[in-house]
Amino acid sequence: MTSRPRQEPLSRAGDDTGSIVRLYTVTDGRTRPRHHLNLQTVLGPGRRRPGPGLSAESAQIVALCRQRPCPLAELAGTTGLHVTAVKVLVSDLIDAGALKVPVPEAPGDRSEIQLLESLSAHLKIKYPDAVAKAG
Repeated sequence: MTSRPRQEPLSRAGDDTGSIVRLYTVTDGRTRPRHHLNLQTVLGPGRRRPGPGLSAESAQIVALCRQRPCPLAELAGTTGLHVTAVKVLVSDLIDAGALKVPVPEAPGDRSEIQLLESLSAHLKIKYPDAVAKAG
């Protein structure tokens, strides 16, 4: 019998001990955010400026959200951090008032009919062939 060299299993994302330790330090050991956030949660700047002891990762998140409202998934992709770590950091920033989840504007003066007409017009522009086929 010939002995075959033992093969190591393929490494998986997150198996790197260095990255696990880094995530642990970035979130101060926390694994759960205080706020319910999903990948589509859009974040915008809050009313308060973050304090002086802000981590580099948190500062980057605040800077991205000050440029324009940003979904949580995009923040994770841009920062290169695991989604859970971003959720923990974002949760801290919401508590500090540096970030907020913007509430969509109510139609206000626009009636529902005007809103539907506008939506219909934009859909006709985007999908002109759909109107011809439906009729």
